[in-house]
Amino acid sequence: MRARIGVAVMAVLLALYIALVAQRGWFLIASGDPIAVAMGVALFVLPLLAVWALGRELWFGVRAEQLGRRLETEGGLPDQEVGVRPSGRVVRADGNAVFPAFRADVEAHPEDWRAWYRLGLAYDSAGDRRRARESVRKAIALEAAERKRG
Repeated sequence: MRARIGVAVMAVLLALYIALVAQRGWFLIASGDPIAVAMGVALFVLPLLAVWALGRELWFGVRAEQLGRRLETEGGLPDQEVGVRPSGRVVRADGNAVFPAFRADVEAHPEDWRAWYRLGLAYDSAGDRRRARESVRKAIALEAAERKRG
């Protein structure tokens, strides 16, 4: 729940930033000075990129959460016991210890979104956020392809 509130606060702050930048862009365009107009146009393009990036990340979060809930209802979430810090984060050594089993599962079942999702959880518990996101993105893509096939 705290993560959702954090995301909502960041989204609102980004929306405020985008509105302020767009306002400044409009003022620059309205000035009529060629350099100011060019800067004003750039100030409209950059917020569009920010909106795209925010939308992409929010959609990733929604889809990842949906897959996590689905995997949980199927009883497919990892059940290995790992130590947890007071902050809620997994103890890295414990995360590293269970990682090989999840990697082997993906190697054995490369088209199974569930294996990729669990690998993403293992990467996250091992502290490798970049690979965790890549694995979960792969799981999302495989699950979407599975859903299309019927």
